[in-house]
Amino acid sequence: MKKETLYLDTSVPSAYYDERAKDRKEATVRFWKEVLPNYQGYISEITVEELEDTKDLALRKKLKKLIKSFKELKINEEIRDLAKVYIGKEIFPERYVDDALHVAIASFYEISYLVSWNFEHLVKVKTRKWVNSVNILEGFKEIEIVSPQEL
Repeated sequence: MKKETLYLDTSVPSAYYDERAKDRKEATVRFWKEVLPNYQGYISEITVEELEDTKDLALRKKLKKLIKSFKELKINEEIRDLAKVYIGKEIFPERYVDDALHVAIASFYEISYLVSWNFEHLVKVKTRKWVNSVNILEGFKEIEIVSPQEL
């Protein structure tokens, strides 16, 4: 039986080592060990680029090691266009284009779940409803946007 798919935005691997938010870190480590093995996991070139911006070199190295087994999804023009539609419909502010791109990537590649700790722009009922409305109108499948604790 084929595993369901999930896409991790940058907030999930980042939380794995984040000492500032102990509860979120513990939930992420538990998710990594108990939930993730049941799914086919993906990241994108945006996730990799954002993690590359980590200032602490030792932490950056640990983060890169953490994500090395994930298949990296590439961005194309269709993904960029879908992200522009999300921004044009004001689902995401223009300055949060990377959030729109994370969703567009997961939608384009027909990922079952986009997993994020970003409750401000991604993990919200309103965002999920509007994204799925756009996806249907644009010919894409609906997507579930969830926190690690929801799986």
